[in-house]
Amino acid sequence: MKIERQSKILQLISKYDIETQDELAKRLTDEGLIVTQATISRDIRELKLTKISIANGKQKYVVLPNQENKLNEKFIRVFRNGFSSMDRAENLIIIKTLNGMAMAVGAAIDSLNYDEIVGTIAGDDTIFCAVRTQKDAIDIMEKLNKIIHV
Repeated sequence: MKIERQSKILQLISKYDIETQDELAKRLTDEGLIVTQATISRDIRELKLTKISIANGKQKYVVLPNQENKLNEKFIRVFRNGFSSMDRAENLIIIKTLNGMAMAVGAAIDSLNYDEIVGTIAGDDTIFCAVRTQKDAIDIMEKLNKIIHV
């Protein structure tokens, strides 16, 4: 339940400009997850979320990359737990995930900051990952496999 909830939090903060814990709790409730303020606070701390300023003097929650280690351990856990399979079509990597996990796994892939990846598009259980070249796609698949099998 915790991993599902934290994955949903990562999805929500990547999709919406969420400014408060109350707003995050409401969005989680709208998604069918009943949470307490203490749980939200703990999840924010464990996911190492922080607020950044955005337009109109507002703020929003984001995950800042871990400067010591580019592979943020929380994103890696989300990636491993949500990943199902992957295949390649030319320079596209198609990643299958558990139902409802594609956005969180996509955010995890984005957090890796691989220069070869041009961008990702996530649906419900599928991610299209556009990579610069066919060779780069093969290299990225090898890197992702290493993360999965560590």
